[in-house]
Amino acid sequence: MKITSVDVFECKFVKDKVVCVRVNTDEGISGFGEVGLAYGTAHHAAVGIARDYAGYIIGKDPMRIEQIWESIFRNTFWGMGSGTVIAAGMAAIDIALWDIKGKALGVPVYELLGGKTNETIRAYASQLQFDWGDVHRNITKPEDYYEATKKAMAQGYTAVKVDPIGVTNAGIWARESNDPSWKMRGKMSAEMVATGYQRVAAMREAGGKDLDIIIELHSYTDAITAVQLGKALEPLNIYYYEEPVHPLNVENMLEVHKNVNIPIASGERIYTRWGFREFLEKGAIQVIQPDVCNTGGISESKKICDMANIYDAAVQIHVCGGPISTAAALQIETVIPNFLIHEVHEGAIKKEVCELGKYSIQPVNGVYTVPDRPGIGQELSDKAMAEAVNVYTFK
Repeated sequence: MKITSVDVFECKFVKDKVVCVRVNTDEGISGFGEVGLAYGTAHHAAVGIARDYAGYIIGKDPMRIEQIWESIFRNTFWGMGSGTVIAAGMAAIDIALWDIKGKALGVPVYELLGGKTNETIRAYASQLQFDWGDVHRNITKPEDYYEATKKAMAQGYTAVKVDPIGVTNAGIWARESNDPSWKMRGKMSAEMVATGYQRVAAMREAGGKDLDIIIELHSYTDAITAVQLGKALEPLNIYYYEEPVHPLNVENMLEVHKNVNIPIASGERIYTRWGFREFLEKGAIQVIQPDVCNTGGISESKKICDMANIYDAAVQIHVCGGPISTAAALQIETVIPNFLIHEVHEGAIKKEVCELGKYSIQPVNGVYTVPDRPGIGQELSDKAMAEAVNVYTFK
């Protein structure tokens, strides 16, 4: 079998920020992958790296996944430096190759990774500062956080995640605000700490003692403010504390871990085994969050998860893209023994994002059953491909 062509799709939805590849072969089998840069400001970089690596793999045997991964990593010069864009491009190709291999052999990818360890996949509702449901909106009042939690619980979720200070009291996303009183680095005001606490306390009231609440800080805080807020939230029995400091600063992450009695999580902006190594060796994070679509794909993510198991670190794969991202994550999560929970981003439940996928893969009562279709179990829909803003084909 040989790779004959690669299509790169700039999908129409989600502000043109979902970029996927379709790798085609001379045996009529195609595999789908996704470039994990669907948020933030990196759309053109996502398209560019997908195009670069598409041309690189033409003529290669798609069944030799490890060989192709190593070739990109070792022989493209920038591969060994990794980083967001490079690792995301590698990821898209790698996921598509696993999809091809599963389809060629007639089995789900999870069978090729060792078979199921987890029969079902517990999920949580993510980013409740944007409410939960059909409408995306910044919420401010504790009662709004209470209601958002109730909405997620009504759908069967037993865990939720929130950035309690991501939205200012004026309803502005914090990184876009010029409010001098909303200071997330250096020293947080007493009012700001109280606001964060009151919002989470309302969620705890809504969920009772059994609801798991995850706190997300998006690395907007530094070691001082993360400890300040974390200690205030400790009495609310937080499940884990995500990205409290710069995502590549091991020592600061460790400082927060030593001073806050909540497990620390990070990983969506840590790339490849080489990036995770020091965090695990120093015990700086207890929950790793690799993104399959930006840390090198299924091949690399599985290795990262296995490495984390040595250090008793649990795994919550980061999912913040399109349906291909979700499907790839589920294939790994059902296999690994250190799986903790799966992320369902509030953006992923929106109609326009769901329609990007050929199949509906959604949790029922907060729990996924992993598809048993050959490959990763998901493809771009005909609608998504037909309505793509741009399609680049390499032969």
